[in-house]
Amino acid sequence: MKRIFLILAVVVATLALPVRAQDAAALDERVKRLSGYVQDLQEANASQKKQIEELMKEIHSLREQVQSQPKTPSASPDDLRELAKKIQEVDEKRKADYELIAKEIKALGKVAAGGSGSRPVRPPRNESGSGDKLPADLPKDAIEHTIASGDTLSTIAAAYSKEKGVKITAEMIRRANPGIKDDKLVVKKTILVPIPEK
Repeated sequence: MKRIFLILAVVVATLALPVRAQDAAALDERVKRLSGYVQDLQEANASQKKQIEELMKEIHSLREQVQSQPKTPSASPDDLRELAKKIQEVDEKRKADYELIAKEIKALGKVAAGGSGSRPVRPPRNESGSGDKLPADLPKDAIEHTIASGDTLSTIAAAYSKEKGVKITAEMIRRANPGIKDDKLVVKKTILVPIPEK
Protein backbone atom coordinates (compact mmCIF):
# COMPACT_ATOMS: atom_id res chain seq x y z
CA MET A 1 0.00 0.00 0.00
CA LYS A 2 2.81 2.19 0.68
CA ARG A 3 3.92 1.60 -2.81
CA ILE A 4 0.64 2.55 -4.30
CA PHE A 5 0.49 5.58 -2.17
CA LEU A 6 3.98 6.52 -3.21
CA ILE A 7 3.19 5.95 -6.90
CA LEU A 8 0.04 7.87 -6.55
CA ALA A 9 1.95 10.73 -4.89
CA VAL A 10 4.54 10.73 -7.68
CA VAL A 11 1.82 10.74 -10.37
CA VAL A 12 -0.01 13.56 -8.64
CA ALA A 13 3.25 15.47 -8.25
CA THR A 14 4.14 15.01 -11.90
CA LEU A 15 0.68 16.07 -12.94
CA ALA A 16 0.80 19.08 -10.63
CA LEU A 17 4.14 20.29 -12.00
CA PRO A 18 2.83 21.29 -15.44
CA VAL A 19 -0.17 22.96 -13.82
CA ARG A 20 2.09 24.85 -11.47
CA ALA A 21 4.41 25.80 -14.33
CA GLN A 22 1.41 27.17 -16.26
CA ASP A 23 0.27 29.06 -13.18
CA ALA A 24 3.75 30.42 -12.69
CA ALA A 25 3.91 31.58 -16.34
CA ALA A 26 0.49 33.24 -16.07
CA LEU A 27 1.45 34.79 -12.78
CA ASP A 28 4.71 36.04 -14.27
CA GLU A 29 2.77 37.53 -17.22
CA ARG A 30 0.41 39.31 -14.81
CA VAL A 31 3.28 40.68 -12.78
CA LYS A 32 4.90 42.04 -15.97
CA ARG A 33 1.64 43.69 -17.02
CA LEU A 34 1.11 45.21 -13.58
CA SER A 35 4.66 46.50 -13.47
CA GLY A 36 4.03 48.09 -16.93
CA TYR A 37 0.88 49.78 -15.57
CA VAL A 38 2.74 50.96 -12.50
CA GLN A 39 5.53 52.34 -14.67
CA ASP A 40 2.97 54.15 -16.89
CA LEU A 41 1.31 55.60 -13.78
CA GLN A 42 4.65 56.73 -12.41
CA GLU A 43 5.47 58.48 -15.71
CA ALA A 44 2.03 60.17 -15.77
CA ASN A 45 2.50 61.22 -12.15
CA ALA A 46 5.90 62.70 -12.94
CA SER A 47 4.42 64.57 -15.95
CA GLN A 48 1.64 65.97 -13.75
CA LYS A 49 4.15 67.06 -11.15
CA LYS A 50 6.07 68.96 -13.85
CA GLN A 51 2.85 70.65 -15.04
CA ILE A 52 1.93 71.56 -11.46
CA GLU A 53 5.40 73.04 -10.88
CA GLU A 54 5.09 75.11 -14.10
CA LEU A 55 1.64 76.33 -13.07
CA MET A 56 2.92 77.25 -9.60
CA LYS A 57 5.76 79.26 -11.20
CA GLU A 58 3.26 81.04 -13.47
CA ILE A 59 0.95 81.83 -10.52
CA HIS A 60 3.91 83.15 -8.58
CA SER A 61 4.99 85.44 -11.46
CA LEU A 62 1.39 86.70 -11.89
CA ARG A 63 1.20 87.49 -8.18
CA GLU A 64 4.42 89.45 -8.45
CA GLN A 65 3.06 91.38 -11.46
CA VAL A 66 -0.17 92.20 -9.64
CA GLN A 67 1.69 93.32 -6.53
CA SER A 68 4.11 95.46 -8.55
CA GLN A 69 1.32 97.32 -10.39
CA PRO A 70 0.19 100.59 -8.83
CA LYS A 71 -3.04 100.25 -6.94
CA THR A 72 -5.80 102.19 -8.64
CA PRO A 73 -8.96 102.91 -6.75
CA SER A 74 -12.05 101.54 -8.37
CA ALA A 75 -15.37 103.30 -8.52
CA SER A 76 -18.31 101.99 -6.58
CA PRO A 77 -21.81 101.83 -8.10
CA ASP A 78 -22.78 104.86 -5.99
CA ASP A 79 -19.85 106.82 -7.43
CA LEU A 80 -20.98 105.90 -10.95
CA ARG A 81 -24.57 106.99 -10.24
CA GLU A 82 -23.30 110.31 -8.86
CA LEU A 83 -21.15 110.81 -11.96
CA ALA A 84 -24.11 110.02 -14.24
CA LYS A 85 -26.26 112.61 -12.43
CA LYS A 86 -23.57 115.26 -12.79
CA ILE A 87 -23.17 114.49 -16.47
CA GLN A 88 -26.94 114.87 -16.95
CA GLU A 89 -26.87 118.22 -15.13
CA VAL A 90 -24.02 119.43 -17.33
CA ASP A 91 -25.87 118.26 -20.44
CA GLU A 92 -29.06 120.08 -19.39
CA LYS A 93 -27.06 123.25 -18.76
CA ARG A 94 -25.40 122.83 -22.15
CA LYS A 95 -28.82 122.58 -23.83
CA ALA A 96 -30.08 125.66 -21.98
CA ASP A 97 -26.93 127.56 -22.98
CA TYR A 98 -27.40 126.44 -26.58
CA GLU A 99 -30.98 127.76 -26.63
CA LEU A 100 -29.89 131.05 -25.05
CA ILE A 101 -27.05 131.46 -27.54
CA ALA A 102 -29.39 130.64 -30.44
CA LYS A 103 -31.83 133.33 -29.26
CA GLU A 104 -29.01 135.85 -28.90
CA ILE A 105 -27.67 135.04 -32.36
CA LYS A 106 -31.15 135.42 -33.82
CA ALA A 107 -31.50 138.80 -32.11
CA LEU A 108 -28.08 139.85 -33.38
CA GLY A 109 -29.08 138.73 -36.86
CA LYS A 110 -32.07 141.00 -36.73
CA VAL A 111 -29.89 143.85 -35.53
CA ALA A 112 -27.35 143.19 -38.29
CA ALA A 113 -30.13 143.09 -40.86
CA GLY A 114 -31.01 146.62 -39.96
CA GLY A 115 -33.14 146.28 -36.87
CA SER A 116 -30.85 148.44 -34.70
CA GLY A 117 -30.42 151.29 -37.15
CA SER A 118 -34.08 151.48 -37.98
CA ARG A 119 -36.87 153.49 -36.49
CA PRO A 120 -40.41 154.12 -37.60
CA VAL A 121 -40.87 157.38 -39.50
CA ARG A 122 -43.31 158.96 -41.82
CA PRO A 123 -42.64 158.48 -45.51
CA PRO A 124 -40.74 161.30 -47.17
CA ARG A 125 -42.32 163.92 -49.29
CA ASN A 126 -41.49 164.02 -52.96
CA GLU A 127 -38.71 166.23 -54.29
CA SER A 128 -41.05 168.83 -55.73
CA GLY A 129 -41.35 170.35 -52.26
CA SER A 130 -45.08 170.59 -52.66
CA GLY A 131 -45.59 168.52 -49.51
CA ASP A 132 -47.39 165.78 -51.40
CA LYS A 133 -46.75 162.23 -50.26
CA LEU A 134 -45.20 159.53 -52.41
CA PRO A 135 -47.47 157.56 -54.71
CA ALA A 136 -50.61 156.26 -53.04
CA ASP A 137 -49.73 152.61 -53.64
CA LEU A 138 -46.84 152.81 -51.11
CA PRO A 139 -47.65 152.11 -47.45
CA LYS A 140 -48.21 155.00 -45.05
CA ASP A 141 -45.52 153.83 -42.58
CA ALA A 142 -41.81 153.34 -43.18
CA ILE A 143 -38.66 152.51 -41.22
CA GLU A 144 -35.30 154.22 -41.58
CA HIS A 145 -32.53 151.78 -42.34
CA THR A 146 -28.81 152.54 -42.23
CA ILE A 147 -27.05 150.72 -45.03
CA ALA A 148 -24.34 148.29 -43.89
CA SER A 149 -21.51 146.77 -45.91
CA GLY A 150 -22.81 144.00 -48.17
CA ASP A 151 -26.44 145.19 -48.09
CA THR A 152 -28.50 145.08 -51.26
CA LEU A 153 -32.07 146.22 -51.72
CA SER A 154 -33.12 142.58 -51.99
CA THR A 155 -31.41 141.53 -48.75
CA ILE A 156 -32.83 144.54 -46.92
CA ALA A 157 -36.33 143.77 -48.23
CA ALA A 158 -36.00 140.09 -47.29
CA ALA A 159 -34.75 140.90 -43.76
CA TYR A 160 -37.61 143.32 -43.02
CA SER A 161 -40.15 140.99 -44.62
CA LYS A 162 -39.06 138.25 -42.24
CA GLU A 163 -38.83 140.55 -39.21
CA LYS A 164 -42.17 142.29 -39.71
CA GLY A 165 -44.06 139.35 -41.16
CA VAL A 166 -45.16 141.25 -44.28
CA LYS A 167 -44.02 141.21 -47.89
CA ILE A 168 -41.57 143.97 -48.73
CA THR A 169 -39.96 144.12 -52.16
CA ALA A 170 -36.85 145.80 -53.48
CA GLU A 171 -39.09 147.73 -55.87
CA MET A 172 -41.04 149.19 -52.93
CA ILE A 173 -37.73 150.40 -51.42
CA ARG A 174 -36.69 151.92 -54.79
CA ARG A 175 -39.97 153.80 -55.09
CA ALA A 176 -39.71 155.06 -51.50
CA ASN A 177 -36.15 156.30 -52.18
CA PRO A 178 -36.12 157.94 -55.62
CA GLY A 179 -32.75 157.85 -57.33
CA ILE A 180 -31.39 154.92 -55.29
CA LYS A 181 -29.60 152.22 -57.29
CA ASP A 182 -28.90 148.70 -56.07
CA ASP A 183 -25.31 148.69 -57.36
CA LYS A 184 -24.48 152.07 -55.79
CA LEU A 185 -25.62 151.79 -52.17
CA VAL A 186 -23.56 153.97 -49.84
CA VAL A 187 -22.57 152.43 -46.51
CA LYS A 188 -23.98 154.32 -43.47
CA LYS A 189 -26.50 156.20 -45.65
CA THR A 190 -30.06 156.13 -44.30
CA ILE A 191 -32.88 154.96 -46.56
CA LEU A 192 -36.60 154.38 -46.02
CA VAL A 193 -38.10 150.90 -46.01
CA PRO A 194 -41.89 151.02 -46.50
CA ILE A 195 -43.80 148.72 -44.12
CA PRO A 196 -47.19 147.60 -45.40
CA GLU A 197 -49.99 146.91 -42.96
CA LYS A 198 -50.66 143.30 -42.08
